[in-house]
Amino acid sequence: MPYGAHEAMETHEILNDKRLQIEHFSFYTRQCQDQSLRQMIERHLQAAVAGYNEMVSYTHTYKAATPHQPDMRLAQPQQIAYGLRQPAPVTPQTGVTSFTDQQIAGAVLSWHKNSARNQMQAALECADPNLRQMMINGAVTCAQHAYETFLFMNQKGWYQVPTLLDKTAQTLLHHYQPVGQPAGAQPAYQ
Repeated sequence: MPYGAHEAMETHEILNDKRLQIEHFSFYTRQCQDQSLRQMIERHLQAAVAGYNEMVSYTHTYKAATPHQPDMRLAQPQQIAYGLRQPAPVTPQTGVTSFTDQQIAGAVLSWHKNSARNQMQAALECADPNLRQMMINGAVTCAQHAYETFLFMNQKGWYQVPTLLDKTAQTLLHHYQPVGQPAGAQPAYQ
């Protein structure tokens, strides 16, 4: 089965990104000190290997793999610590010989965010429906893993969420109003 030029190049980029992710995450699991961070990265690593192998297999055999369901770890809004709690100044470090758990978690979060964007963008260039779905599944998985990493970092105080005054946020968001409802219909948000 032939591939279009765009999807072949995009798939090459995504496979290379997944290969590097696997290598980096393998390294991070040996570097990190926090057991829960290590376990989280190991789960993410397993998903990266599965996604990589699925895509490699499909590009070699053209046999669609069984689609996997992304891991959906949901949080409640009250689990998130909002507001800035005296964040310390930061500056890039040069001459680093090892990473702290905070640096590792930040790198994992950044990797997942970028991979989610890249895979969704690549999916938009795919004509092959199976390859397209693999890219979308990969993007969703990375988005979920990014959120799990954010929650871990937020709980440690490493990722603080700036806020606006309630009145400012409400003024900004309540500016938008629903589209008129058909006669007799009730708005969904009541």
